[in-house]
Amino acid sequence: MASSDKAGPVTIYFFSGTGNARNVAHWFSGIAQQRNIPNTTTDIARVDRKNIQPPPPGSLVGFISPTHGFNYPPAMLYFIFRFPRSKGNRAFLMNTRAGMKLSKLFVPGLSGIALWLSAIVLLLKGYRIVGLRSIDLPSNWISVHPGVKQKVVESIYQHCKGITEGFAGKILSGKKVYTAFRDIIQDILISPISIGYFFVGRFIFAKSFYATDACDKCDLCINNCPVKAILAVDNRPFWSYRCESCMRCMNDCPKRAIETAHGYIIGIMILINMGIIVWFWQAVGKFVNIPTDNGWVKLIITITGWLLTFAVMVVSYRIYHYLLRIPVIRQLFYYTSLTRFRFWRRYRPSKRMIRELP
Repeated sequence: MASSDKAGPVTIYFFSGTGNARNVAHWFSGIAQQRNIPNTTTDIARVDRKNIQPPPPGSLVGFISPTHGFNYPPAMLYFIFRFPRSKGNRAFLMNTRAGMKLSKLFVPGLSGIALWLSAIVLLLKGYRIVGLRSIDLPSNWISVHPGVKQKVVESIYQHCKGITEGFAGKILSGKKVYTAFRDIIQDILISPISIGYFFVGRFIFAKSFYATDACDKCDLCINNCPVKAILAVDNRPFWSYRCESCMRCMNDCPKRAIETAHGYIIGIMILINMGIIVWFWQAVGKFVNIPTDNGWVKLIITITGWLLTFAVMVVSYRIYHYLLRIPVIRQLFYYTSLTRFRFWRRYRPSKRMIRELP
């Protein structure tokens, strides 16, 4: 391998909610340090993402991010879209995704277009892509399932640390590693979901969080949100549409006060699909004869249904937030939330691995 293909200065950018992608970034950086390769690791949540400084010529640039809805979260996507063009710098991309473990078997997650879309953008900007790798760290999406048991977390972390360091060693030696191509067929098959999640994640999932009476107004969730999506409204945390559903707030709250309002989401979706949308098309049908067997008409009905859903979510979440001031209503939401149960664990990344970070 020609020396020009070996790592020059290494610049790693990462976005992380609960710490998985951050740890991968530091594991990679640790291998660079062992080889005395100059490197920097930057949390994009802590920098001005609109005025990005270009990396030095000859750099190896890395982008590491979790997978949200089978794509990079918008914060990382926008960062890559704005990233300066290159005159030949090399780049690698990694994503953390929802890994699990069954007995002794490590079960991989799914990536969708998380790596592929960003790789195409960087190629068009003049970068040479030398690495694509998914890392199957524990799923932390506790709105949908309880946090993984800590013993399993430690095991998966140890497994993934070795994989990351092996990948880093090859990339830093000048090799090209495209492990992600193993998953390209399933990634293509699930890619349409990522487009829908871009909207559903913001207008539905991200509008399901609320703070119970256990909240002591410490503002930890507001101050630590990586995209500054949580506001103080009516003296209570309020999740705006910048929310990435990264789960940092729920997992970090020292009072376990942040919950997912499953009852509210289920109730409002039933109301939308069985009430509001039906009423809307009945009203339209009084004035226009709608040929529902026409393909284009079906598409318009579907799109209109989603637009109505998002519009209702915008209004209903603000009403819901206001109603939380009423004790009876607040208790109703609390008792219809699955995350309130003690068995619904919060997610904690590996404590031992965090202590080992450089």
